[in-house]
Amino acid sequence: MEVIDGAELCFPQLLNTSCRKSALPGSETVFLHTLVFSISVLTVALNLLVIISVSHFRQLHTPTNILLLSLAVSDFLVGLLLMPVEILRKTSCWFLGDLMCSLYKYVSFIIPSSSVGDIVLISVDRYVAICDPLHYTTRITERRVKLCVCLCWFCSVFYCSLFAKYGLTQPDRYNSCYGECVIVISYIAGAADLVFTFIVPITVIVVLYMRVFVVAVSQARAMHSQITAVTLQSSVTLTTKKSELKAARTLGVLVVVFLLCFCPYYCVSFAGDNTLNSSSTSYGLSLLYLHSCLNPVIYALFYPWFKKAVFQIVTFKILQPGSCEANIL
Repeated sequence: MEVIDGAELCFPQLLNTSCRKSALPGSETVFLHTLVFSISVLTVALNLLVIISVSHFRQLHTPTNILLLSLAVSDFLVGLLLMPVEILRKTSCWFLGDLMCSLYKYVSFIIPSSSVGDIVLISVDRYVAICDPLHYTTRITERRVKLCVCLCWFCSVFYCSLFAKYGLTQPDRYNSCYGECVIVISYIAGAADLVFTFIVPITVIVVLYMRVFVVAVSQARAMHSQITAVTLQSSVTLTTKKSELKAARTLGVLVVVFLLCFCPYYCVSFAGDNTLNSSSTSYGLSLLYLHSCLNPVIYALFYPWFKKAVFQIVTFKILQPGSCEANIL
């Protein structure tokens, strides 16, 4: 019997302190691993296409696309790092050690918080573009956007270091046995995360987009009244307005998807569940990570330039000299 019990342990040589292996049936474990691996590969591939597109083609070097690039980088890291490690943590023994568990905890806070920051910056960008278009080019420049993106990532790293305060110095603080990676968030840290990573950003996003929606509707009505204009200048103006309205609608969909994916996790957090090992939190966390796979799908559906850029990439035309100057808009 001891041999059998030892075979069920993560570390058979540690009979009294080792955790037991997952109780899930083998077929169910294989299914979960296959499903998460597939979503992870899809997330990495789609976001890598966005990163290559915006980085390579000069026409896409705009302030808005720089923000989308930053968002794609964080989504890429979710698919590459967080998804595979999370399924390993939930369905298998943790063989990576306590320090790697703490580092995973640290990174798992940095990447989603940077995504939230990018969504807020995108909302601000669309707000200025729609509500104050005459000053957009002077207020929203590539240099300023790049600076804001760097500050967003720096603030995420600094802010999330507060969550790892005890994790790196006491990596096995919450582990009950060898072979598990338990992530527990203190009440104060959970409340701070709820406020600064969800409530405040959501408030800013909703307020900005309510204003954008009102202005967009009024501009759409104005466009209908000016549709018979015959001068070239008015035609260009209407085309520009139409392009800005379409971009605002697309990014509005992006924000709605963000809300749907992030709300379940933070609702559970608001209810007082402070451990990332519970089933309810795992469900919310899965939706939060799934958000990283949905963003590039939105680009594919609403951005014609993304489809053209993907065609250039998969056909290896980007390897040709001067391909970065290709017209894909």
